[in-house]
Amino acid sequence: MSPQIYTYLSPNIAQSNLSLQKKTQAMKKSLLLPLAGLLMMSSTSCVTKKKFLIAENGRIEALSRGDNLQGQLNECHNEMGKMREQISQLEQDTNRQGNSIRHYQQLLSSNMSEQEKLNTLLGEKLKELDEREKTIQELQGMIDQQNAKVQNLLNSVKDALLGFSSDELTVREQNGKVYVAMSDKLLFQSGSAKLDKRGEEALGKLAEVLNKQNEIDVYIEGHTDNKPIHTAQFKDNWDLSVIRATSVVRILIEKYQVNPLQIQPCGRGEFMPVADNESAEGRAKNRRTEIIMAPKLDKLFQMLQK
Repeated sequence: MSPQIYTYLSPNIAQSNLSLQKKTQAMKKSLLLPLAGLLMMSSTSCVTKKKFLIAENGRIEALSRGDNLQGQLNECHNEMGKMREQISQLEQDTNRQGNSIRHYQQLLSSNMSEQEKLNTLLGEKLKELDEREKTIQELQGMIDQQNAKVQNLLNSVKDALLGFSSDELTVREQNGKVYVAMSDKLLFQSGSAKLDKRGEEALGKLAEVLNKQNEIDVYIEGHTDNKPIHTAQFKDNWDLSVIRATSVVRILIEKYQVNPLQIQPCGRGEFMPVADNESAEGRAKNRRTEIIMAPKLDKLFQMLQK
């Protein structure tokens, strides 16, 4: 080859070599780049899969935890519901108990008011009872005094009339009164209202006792038997009993100065017998004049009226 040709070709060859080198390098690059990409893709794919697995596991764990949390949340909701029901029940119970307490407070207040009234009434009744007991004690004291007076009067009358027999008169105490029963044999003739001397003597002895007794009432009662009488002086036994009682009163007042305010005469006729009128003995007992002496009970009656 000629030098000119060589000279001409050398630059072209060099240029061609250069071009070839560039192409070769370009080809290398083109080959290397996909390979690098493949390598990179392969590497990236491995990394992504690992991360994916990690992420998937995390997601699964998160879902599991979420399920657990949801279950716990549901349980909490259930417990909250139960607690709300319990609270509601407690509130209802509390309201009922509050109403009961208020009701009992009202009852207690009412009972206390009633108790106060009862206490006041009880106090009044106790006071009244004390007053009654005091009155009873005073009455009992007065009764005891009256009984003592009656007993003293009875003894005084018996002592004054010791000289007279039981056929002529009797003395007894009955129901707080002293009775002196004088037979008509002692005081009067049969069918008469005029006093015998023996009868006046007995009345005189009795008057001595009466004049010492200012606080007694004296009742003179005339009694007859059941035999009818009808004379110019006496229309019937009523008349006879009344007039005999009046005769005794006059003797006591006019002759023996007994206080007339103490004496009351009355006739009983045949209607208060002390014996059977079928026998003479019984009729004799029924023909009598009773002198009844009773302590005055004015103070006692006043006490009873309080």
